[in-house]
Amino acid sequence: MAAMLLPTGPDGLRPFTRESLAALEQRIAEEQAKNAKDCHEAQRNAESPKPRADMEAGKQLPRIYGDIPTGLVGMPLEDIDPFYYKNQKTFIVVNKGKVIFRFSATSALYIFSPFHCIRSVAIKILVHAYPFQVS
Repeated sequence: MAAMLLPTGPDGLRPFTRESLAALEQRIAEEQAKNAKDCHEAQRNAESPKPRADMEAGKQLPRIYGDIPTGLVGMPLEDIDPFYYKNQKTFIVVNKGKVIFRFSATSALYIFSPFHCIRSVAIKILVHAYPFQVS
């Protein structure tokens, strides 16, 4: 199976919106329907996809994405790792140091959607690069 290639460079970083969440849920539903049709033996023989090691949470954004536009720093973005993009409900946030933070796109505490203002503030506080280190 060919790996899905997502656009690189700053153009590959797209804001995470309600429409992108709906598209993500649709991709997951299509993937589950496809897996239900497939033969179980074929699934055993196929290698399970794995997340890319260079796009783990806590690592810096790969250089192929270049400089991040200032409007996208600290904002929720669509996940750029093909493993998560295809079948996981996640989004990423990149800080000024280009460090990747990955969050679940499901409702937190069953009430705070990814677009809720309290959750947005909590994410901004988490990814902010503080001038001091707390031990």
